[in-house]
Amino acid sequence: MDEEQRLSIGHLVDDETPVSLPVVEILTGRGFVTGKSGSGKSNTASVVVEQLLDAGYPVAIIDADGEYYGLKEEYELLHAGADEECDIQVSSEHAEKIAALALEQNVPIILDVSGYLDEDEADELIRETARHLFAKEKKLKKPFLLVVEECHEYIPEGGGMGETGKMLIKVGKRGRKHGLGIMGISQRPADVKKDFITQANWLVWHRLTWENDTKVVSRIVGSEYGEMVPDLDSGEAFVQTDWTDGGVRRIQFNRKETFDAGATPGLDDFERPELKSVSDALMDDLEGITELKEQEHDRVAELESRLERKDERIRELEDELESARNVSAAARKMANALAHGEVGTGEELHERLREKDERIRELETTVAELTDDQSALDEFDGEEEAETTDDESDVMDDAVADDDVTDDAVADQADETFPAADASPDEGDEPDEPGENDDRATDESDEGTDEYDDVEAYRRKLRERGYELRDAVATDINPETASLIDLAQSEPVVVRIDAARRESLCNEDHSWDVVAALARDGPMTVHEIAENVAASVEQIQSLLSELRKRSFVVRNDRREYSLNRDAMVAVAENPDERVRTSELVAQWRE
Repeated sequence: MDEEQRLSIGHLVDDETPVSLPVVEILTGRGFVTGKSGSGKSNTASVVVEQLLDAGYPVAIIDADGEYYGLKEEYELLHAGADEECDIQVSSEHAEKIAALALEQNVPIILDVSGYLDEDEADELIRETARHLFAKEKKLKKPFLLVVEECHEYIPEGGGMGETGKMLIKVGKRGRKHGLGIMGISQRPADVKKDFITQANWLVWHRLTWENDTKVVSRIVGSEYGEMVPDLDSGEAFVQTDWTDGGVRRIQFNRKETFDAGATPGLDDFERPELKSVSDALMDDLEGITELKEQEHDRVAELESRLERKDERIRELEDELESARNVSAAARKMANALAHGEVGTGEELHERLREKDERIRELETTVAELTDDQSALDEFDGEEEAETTDDESDVMDDAVADDDVTDDAVADQADETFPAADASPDEGDEPDEPGENDDRATDESDEGTDEYDDVEAYRRKLRERGYELRDAVATDINPETASLIDLAQSEPVVVRIDAARRESLCNEDHSWDVVAALARDGPMTVHEIAENVAASVEQIQSLLSELRKRSFVVRNDRREYSLNRDAMVAVAENPDERVRTSELVAQWRE
């Protein structure tokens, strides 16, 4: 590059002496262009860019308002963004390729972020593009300019600067030594971080009228310029440069040569000019990245579908396991009676009992293995996972098919001889003689008492948070008018939420906070819940998984969770559910 090469930008206001800027200082330095709307700041930026393109130097423009595509009237630039009018729709996955096209293949880039509905998506695209430009320039050391419109949105004077702003500040402070320059553009200098402005080695001050902005001019340029800057004509500006000794110059900038897409619309018909496009070969590379991203999304959808099937299979196995346990308990009771001589020989039933115990152990092992599979899939975050199989389910199905002693057969035989396990004894009936099962019954009773205490503690937590609890009475819950928070407080629902909590990694406080957040703001993703709740993502995911098993929570195709109103109403209003809850509480109290 010719060190003496210069850009013609305008002339002095006083004597119309032509003014030019050195190319190397613009490409590798730190520039700041400011002025209120209509003062000519965007025109100035376009004049500098046009001059660089004419000299054969590519640039990258962060276009916040979609006003730079007019450059394509004369130059072959890649217009990338979110709108269909762009050459290609891109996201942060394209950032590295965009940087490579700009630095390695000399392709000028317009990164149009005006069309992104999600500000975070646009923010990530800017950050990743700047990061890859900085990283590549450390090796290439090629003079290159990054233009950032509305820079106050990324490097604000007040608090709240994010990772994108930090990356742009890094470019401003350290990019010069690698050849990467930056030009920030803003309407409000008072809103731009002063470290960025004071470290700039060339500054352009167009007309400013707000007092806070003119104070910045007075502090950085001088009080006399702060007084004169409101009176500048359109296109006029005070220009400061570190490489001249002549102080501040008042310059009238040239008009841009290309279509002014940022001009305020008038009454005349708008006619879009014919625009140049980049080669199809460059587009193919970027479109290939888009196809890979779509394939990854399809892969995620496939894995989520498999996760749903795993969830369903686990629920089926858990139901089967519970049934096997009930049958085993009945058979154990029968075997105990046989041992005391109440019925005939029990060798066959003892053998069946041993088979059932072995069956329960097999089912518990299979459920545990499938639960591990579910946890692994639930934590999948867009990265490729190894293929999993349904061998465990096949083994379980075969085992069920080969079982020659059916649950119903043992259960029927037990029911004919003894009353149901949870039935109350008739008056006059003698209690069973003490045996090895007495300890088991005592343990279950103690566990029930703990569960009841947990529920009461949980409901106290609700009251401490200011929520008035309701009783689960049919006339008290109207499915058409009850709020989700009312439904979540009904006793049968609270019992089941607390049961889910005890099976999860969440504590009582966090569990209620998650339910309240979903009732208030759902549907929400796990990360959105985490922003409102003190629990970790892992704890929240664990609780949501347990609530989904109980049908209290559902998830949509965007991985957003919400409370299942229908399921909660069914539990809260069902008389059988209320009776069952009352009976459990009464048993626990005894």
